Amino acid sequence: MLEILLVVTLIAACATAGMMALMLGRERATAREAREELSRALASFSQTVATQMSSIATVQTNQLEHLRRSLEDGLARMQQDNAAKLEQMRQTVDEKLHATLEQRLSESFKQVSERLEQVHKGLGEMQSLATGVGDLKRVLTNVKVRGTWGEVQLGALLEQMLTPDQYAQNVATRPQSRERVEYAIRLPGRDGHEQVWLPVDAKFPVEDYERLVAAQERADPLAVEEAAKALENRIKLEARTIREKYLEPPGTTDFAILFVPTEGLYAELARRPGLADFLQREHRITIAGPMNLAMIINSLQMGFRTLAIEKRASEVWQVLGGVRSEFGKFIDVLARTKQQLQTVANSIDAAETRTRQIERKLKDVEALPGSQAELLPDANVVRLPEN
Repeated sequence: MLEILLVVTLIAACATAGMMALMLGRERATAREAREELSRALASFSQTVATQMSSIATVQTNQLEHLRRSLEDGLARMQQDNAAKLEQMRQTVDEKLHATLEQRLSESFKQVSERLEQVHKGLGEMQSLATGVGDLKRVLTNVKVRGTWGEVQLGALLEQMLTPDQYAQNVATRPQSRERVEYAIRLPGRDGHEQVWLPVDAKFPVEDYERLVAAQERADPLAVEEAAKALENRIKLEARTIREKYLEPPGTTDFAILFVPTEGLYAELARRPGLADFLQREHRITIAGPMNLAMIINSLQMGFRTLAIEKRASEVWQVLGGVRSEFGKFIDVLARTKQQLQTVANSIDAAETRTRQIERKLKDVEALPGSQAELLPDANVVRLPEN
């Protein structure tokens, strides 16, 4: 029995082993088929991927080629447009430059024409001026007209610096004399004299001065000294003439003024050593140019003011005396005002004392609230008791 079981078991084991071997062979065959199928699928996938990649590469190549052509076409059109615009800009700039250049040239030519016209006009004025200078030179060669010109300049200076009642023209400064000085400044007199005249006479020795200037321009010291000496002698002669014709103290001052109408002539006379002192000492004459005459007149005006102050000094003292009397009256009025103010202050002090007494009497009276006090008639009116 046991043997039968062993045999059956062996048979079953063999059968099982056969079946397992059969199943194993089938699984191996299945696995081999699966591997073959997978290999075929991979090969097909690889072929498909390669085909698709080739197609994609072809498409990309075509797209890139199309893009390149589009870019080339766009760049070509852009270059054409830029070239056209640059040409248009060049034409516009050329037109603007041409117009601007024509405008600037027109304006420049216009300005040049105006300047040339002004130059031509100036040349005409210079010719007229040269003609006028020649006329003036011819006029100044006339001694009578030259003296009139110096007299006119002297009159203009006096008119600018003095009032009409402070000087006079063509004055006979010496009694019973027909000689009349060109101008005389009126000064306040003393010792019974109403006024004192200061003679002022204009002289213009232009011939001697021109010879001196010409010698200086030639740098000829001998000619300069000779011309200066001649000018000095001419001025001394004129100074003696002024002294003899116009000075008569006490109706006049003891000195006169010799006026020269140019600063250059005055400078030449002032440079001569001892000339001014000699004229003052011997002839009582003072040389004055336009600026120097202005300083002398300013000094005289200060003298006018000083004399006016001296003349009005007595009047000032009288006014001060009247002010002193009025000030004494003002002190009396101020004292009376102080007494009245003191009386008012005493009345106010009495009223204040009376008010404090009333407040002490009303101290025990109870005050009403504000709302009730407003309801009373004439609540805000405080009536003080009569004395």
